[in-house]
Amino acid sequence: MAYEPPKQSFAGQIFDVITLLVLNIGALYIPLYLGLAGAAKVPDPIPDPTWEALGQNATEQQQWAALGITDPAAANDIITARFDYSFSWASLIVMAVLVIGYFVMVVRLSDREYREVIEERFGTERH
Repeated sequence: MAYEPPKQSFAGQIFDVITLLVLNIGALYIPLYLGLAGAAKVPDPIPDPTWEALGQNATEQQQWAALGITDPAAANDIITARFDYSFSWASLIVMAVLVIGYFVMVVRLSDREYREVIEERFGTERH
């Protein structure tokens, strides 16, 4: 007898796809909206900047011009911005708890679902 898995309705499939899409987009954009990613740059502008003072050679100046920035003052904040590499033990602990909690949940749910599939396929018979 061939195993036939339970059928999922079309509405259930659509719901699953939309849920996964929302979760994926949320995982990518929520850190940006909360300012947790990419926003930790602190500019240290040079007063009255020149391309030479900003450390830009002729080739780099041409690339800035290709981006539509021909004035060194307009590129000043971008060039002098440096990432903030500050560290927080509290953030590390919260992240570790969340990641470990996620994996524990995945393992427990997977174990339960795996056992249900085995029981459905082979029955409750023990060897």
